[in-house]
Amino acid sequence: MIRAYEERDVKDMTDIWNEVVSEGNAFPQEDELNYGEASSFFASQTYCGVCEISGAVKGLYILHPNNVGRCGHIGNASFAVSRQSRGLHIGAGLVKDCLLQAGRAGFKILQFNAVVEDNIRARHLYERLGFKSLGVIEKGFRMPDGTYTNICPYYRETGDIDGNDQ
Repeated sequence: MIRAYEERDVKDMTDIWNEVVSEGNAFPQEDELNYGEASSFFASQTYCGVCEISGAVKGLYILHPNNVGRCGHIGNASFAVSRQSRGLHIGAGLVKDCLLQAGRAGFKILQFNAVVEDNIRARHLYERLGFKSLGVIEKGFRMPDGTYTNICPYYRETGDIDGNDQ
């Protein structure tokens, strides 16, 4: 079940978020969040969704503006699935829900700025769901070992998976 997050979810969300941050190959953040920081961080988003299975949070996403003013109609999102739950298609459900929630929040476009080129699972998912690649930014992401790898920005109009606005 994918739903809006509640305060009771923040501990699980923090654990999953920090897991992805510590892996160092998907999120630009380098520092893990403590519970207080995470609570404020998630509350500051336009929307946060979680995937709950058997009463436990297994994945989440955050949705917020990509920019302001004349570009404020473009949203941005980040997705995280717990290590032990990857491969269960949770990411697809999260992205689909995010597209709907982004449209409801007034975003016309959803743009992902920094998809690591080697993150093939995410890239295939985005492409399968109708996102278009905007090209490659060479050496746009610093890996934990200090080397740089390419990033591939993606975008798509919001609405349901068939492209209908909500």
